[in-house]
Amino acid sequence: MDVNELKKALWSSIEHVLLDMDGTLMDKYFDDYFWGHLVPERYAEKHSMTFGKAKEILFSKYKSLEGTLNWTDIDFWSEELHLDIPALKEQIRHLIEVHPHVEDFLSALKKYGKKVILATNAHYKTIALKMKKTELGKYFDRVIASYDMGYPKEDSRYWINAERTLGFDKDKTLFIDDTPEVVESAIRYGIRYVLVKNVPNSKSNINNITSSSRKYLSIDSFSELLP
Repeated sequence: MDVNELKKALWSSIEHVLLDMDGTLMDKYFDDYFWGHLVPERYAEKHSMTFGKAKEILFSKYKSLEGTLNWTDIDFWSEELHLDIPALKEQIRHLIEVHPHVEDFLSALKKYGKKVILATNAHYKTIALKMKKTELGKYFDRVIASYDMGYPKEDSRYWINAERTLGFDKDKTLFIDDTPEVVESAIRYGIRYVLVKNVPNSKSNINNITSSSRKYLSIDSFSELLP
């Protein structure tokens, strides 16, 4: 299958469209800057250490919790780092941006009567902040966050609970994400149509799925899927 074949299926037989938020619908620059620069900067100030040392400590902490519910739990990180993570996110909310053609795509999905689902690992406070800034919330029939499902998307149990919650037909469902482990998890579970969104961070040449994307169907822009 190529993108054109998937596109035909999307506007005809596909019923549910599950969409990741950070890096897929929204530019991951906000998140990368937040966790890679602002948080280490504040952590360094708080503990009177260099920025480099703070990054080393924090990146080790981040890495140890990847693929767990705590990884995106900003209340957990507030307690762990003794920083007000929600307040810090508010300080740079102006950096939250939607990828090009996302709103056109979401609008078309609604026009064609698709069930549009936000499927994200993000914490509900982060979801609320980003929906308020971007006003994308009106396009979604439902939000299924990892906290509601009890597991992150990397875990097959997320998909078991998502299918039970949404009642989707795996053969008539499209899932779009930018993270290799999540994409692989959806494929293993049996979601028929799985698509990778390339270039999650528009200001970085680093594409976290570049090395793997050759295995998966992928798009650079949502304009490629418009009817």
